Amino acid sequence: MAKRYFGTDGIRGRVGQFPITPDFVLKLGWAAGKVFAREGHSKILIGKDTRISGYMFESALEAGLSAAGVDVLLTGPMPTPAIAYLARTFRADAGIVISASHNPFFDNGIKFFSSQGTKLPDEIEQAIEAQMDIAMTTVDSAELGKAKRIDDAAGRYIEFCKATAGGISLKGLKIVLDCANGATYHVAPAVFSELGATVVEIASSPDGLNINEECGATATQRLQKVVTAEAADLGIALDGDGDRVIMVDHLGEQVDGDELLYIIAAQMRREDSFKGGVVGTLMSNFGLEQAFVREGIPFTRANVGDRYVMERLYKHDWLLGGESSGHIVCRHLTTTGDGTVAALQVLKAIIETGNTLSELRHGMTKMPQTMINVRMENKVSIDGVEAIEQAVAATEATLGDRGRVLLRPSGTEPVVRVMIEGEDAAEVDKLCQQLAGDVEKALLALETSV
Repeated sequence: MAKRYFGTDGIRGRVGQFPITPDFVLKLGWAAGKVFAREGHSKILIGKDTRISGYMFESALEAGLSAAGVDVLLTGPMPTPAIAYLARTFRADAGIVISASHNPFFDNGIKFFSSQGTKLPDEIEQAIEAQMDIAMTTVDSAELGKAKRIDDAAGRYIEFCKATAGGISLKGLKIVLDCANGATYHVAPAVFSELGATVVEIASSPDGLNINEECGATATQRLQKVVTAEAADLGIALDGDGDRVIMVDHLGEQVDGDELLYIIAAQMRREDSFKGGVVGTLMSNFGLEQAFVREGIPFTRANVGDRYVMERLYKHDWLLGGESSGHIVCRHLTTTGDGTVAALQVLKAIIETGNTLSELRHGMTKMPQTMINVRMENKVSIDGVEAIEQAVAATEATLGDRGRVLLRPSGTEPVVRVMIEGEDAAEVDKLCQQLAGDVEKALLALETSV
């Protein structure tokens, strides 16, 4: 059964526009509370990133859960992966994160984790949606849920991250750390400095409005400049909720999620902790696949989204997967994508091999890839649209066996991602521009006719 509210990564949208409104989130909290309380007394953990609207939605969720008779544990600003971890350690029935990840401050969202720190199964999300259709009621006053703030949440998560680094010392490394003015601003600097690194912080002063604003994993230009200006060994860019990481080498060159995934896999193999293969996505660079083929490492592609990467990892019982966007899952260490934990695994490779990040990244050769987001006024299906199919076929005919074309509607934004990969960068860029223009025209015609 199709879900009405939940997408691939929770519920997300523009603040003040349905469903990201206080009344909807109040009802969502109540509905979730009713579902989780069916087995008896329940407690749910709530965290958020640094968006100004997070205060409003935190209060709404707290009220809804309390009305359903559920106790609430509040962490305040905390990375998404921290909530997954803390939900387990506090034996909570679920964890809720108020965040729109890498989106601008005027967006927000709600995503859930199970008591095991994993994304909710479809049947639970569907049960919550079904509960939304029932009139909201409040339990008797004596049964209302209580709320409690967790004062040591940050410290607990910092120690967890440090423990995943395998005892390495970062002494002697100079790192520029970009926290995207987001949820990692008060935890990530402590993790790397307490392990011995000299840390230069940027974008670590959130004001509620500057999250992801020309900073973080989706905009590394400032980080690249600061790394070279500071003569740092490398830079680390996290996104607004801390589940993604992109790095920068000492030359100021960006190192994306595909390259980081390769570095981590190679290090796991060196230390004989590698098991099975690696899960990428439809967007993973073909050069990554070629590198794994050369080294005899099985590789498979899932649909884009950490939910699908995790599903494939569990299906094969593999330990490592990720996306070119920097969302990397180290399943032997944690239950979801964690930018800080992934960065530590890369640093471990640097320390134990004695190589620079620049040297390690060249173990694979990326194929030129261009992606353009074509915005839609309204989300519409592109399946069976003849004009788009013809444009794709023409592009594929031009590329032949020298590349590939991928069109994918985003699960979190009203855009169609147009991606072309090939041997020649100039040709790839030109073809992608042309195809994106054709898709934009076709979408405009489709929306006009609806």
